[in-house]
Amino acid sequence: MELEKRSRAHVARLDLDARQSAVLDGQAHNARALWNLLHEYFTFRQGRFASLKDCDESIRAARKEIGWLKDLPAQAAQAVLKAYRQAWKNFFNPDHPARRPTFKSRFRSRMAVDVPQARDLNITRINRRWGAVTIPKLGRVRFRWTKDLPGVTRGGPDRKITGARLVKEANGWHIVFRTQTSEPLPAPHAGPATAIDRGIAVPLALATGEKVRHRKDWLTDGEQQRLLRLERKAARQKRAATPGQIARLRAKAKRRAIDWQHQTTAQLTDRFSLIVLEDLKVKNMMASASGTLAAPGKNVAQKRGLNRAIASQAWGRTAEFLTYKATAKGGKVVVIPAPGTSQECHACHTITKGSRQSQSRFVCKNTACGWIGNADVNAARTQMYRYTSAAGQAVTGRGGPAPLGPAKRQAPHGGTTHIAPYGAAA
Repeated sequence: MELEKRSRAHVARLDLDARQSAVLDGQAHNARALWNLLHEYFTFRQGRFASLKDCDESIRAARKEIGWLKDLPAQAAQAVLKAYRQAWKNFFNPDHPARRPTFKSRFRSRMAVDVPQARDLNITRINRRWGAVTIPKLGRVRFRWTKDLPGVTRGGPDRKITGARLVKEANGWHIVFRTQTSEPLPAPHAGPATAIDRGIAVPLALATGEKVRHRKDWLTDGEQQRLLRLERKAARQKRAATPGQIARLRAKAKRRAIDWQHQTTAQLTDRFSLIVLEDLKVKNMMASASGTLAAPGKNVAQKRGLNRAIASQAWGRTAEFLTYKATAKGGKVVVIPAPGTSQECHACHTITKGSRQSQSRFVCKNTACGWIGNADVNAARTQMYRYTSAAGQAVTGRGGPAPLGPAKRQAPHGGTTHIAPYGAAA
């Protein structure tokens, strides 16, 4: 039986007292300061990049001379060096989207400490709700047990924990276990295919006609009122004393959103063997419309609200969850170019001016068609048609037969302009 290695992360909340939290806070600040020292040494060393050997020797020497650097575990310091070198490799890789490494700000960078050696963790399960783990320079610490861990409760040579990372969130410190397992290759998924349109009014619209929604706000009415009071209080204070409470409420909303995405994408990948998505350039879609002093932008407030709505839906994270979950179940996710999918009618495959009447309503202006329905469902079915046409499969988004031939664009004056079939050269 052929096996494949799977690497996953499992997050658990640590149960720390004030002293232990302060120790981890100090280690995280030291790790950030070490990154900044490495960046200065690496980039401003007599006009040439420092080698890995030079950086390693400098860290060893600094740990003997600088008192605060000794508070950071030696393995965590080496992990900072490894992460810094990898950041440069990603930057020089033309196929990687990483930006050039830079200095880390004290207030804008994420507080984290690596524990790269799994043998130092000594993970044990205490009871149904709690486990215990050893953290360097901190000792034994309890963590919330929510899932079986490979090599602890699910043993075997092919199941193990390879390391961990301590990360501070708004509600305290968490430990992220890096797990590795060997699983049999999944059998091909036997389910049907569909396309999904990611939107704002309807978060997920399927080519089957289904609409997957969630509550408008992830906080309850009481939590929203409390958040509003805290934000008003913070605006009145000369020295804001409420940012932590505000951050915890917003973090709670984010956790609920991610949980909804996990559950929804798991259900979708259970049902469908193939999922078609648009290749959305979210970063470009969220570009500011403010313009410049010489050429100020138009409808800036409306664009700002649209950007917030796009960010709240986290379209990229949805695609990421769908991709890895589908792969693990024998399915797959494919992406197609996005232009025109929301304007084209899936029934007659024409793009007619004025057909997209609103965020949710589509009325085909082609007199020979006249299809009326939800705009997001129409976009999903258009995506399915474009993918199957490019793959040489003559089916519609709903699985029935579809006419072959080029898509047509109906001109405003009523004439018809032919465009190349989807996927073909113009």
